[in-house]
Amino acid sequence: MSDKKFIDGLLVKQPRDGAPEYVIAQISMKREELIAWLQQQDGEWINADIKVAQSGKWYAQVDTWKPDRQRGGGQRPQRTGRETGYGSRGDAHTPLSRPPVDDFADDDLNF
Repeated sequence: MSDKKFIDGLLVKQPRDGAPEYVIAQISMKREELIAWLQQQDGEWINADIKVAQSGKWYAQVDTWKPDRQRGGGQRPQRTGRETGYGSRGDAHTPLSRPPVDDFADDDLNF
């Protein structure tokens, strides 16, 4: 397994108490630090996974997965949302009862 790679200037936090159920994470960006980090990266896209540490702290880790072209790969193993054993908000005290449901279309977004 490769070394973990993190995004400088990007912080991920659990939603504040009382946030609506559809808010699944808060992201804070320290603009100058994030821009400097981005300028050092190659490629058009940078993918990241939002994870929950054993301590309960949320973080973003760069997803460095690449398809194995020699083995005909190109598809990732499908994720079920049960990998962490946490609830949809990553609450370390709430076991996942069911995978999250995407029950709205992109057209419902107001941006």
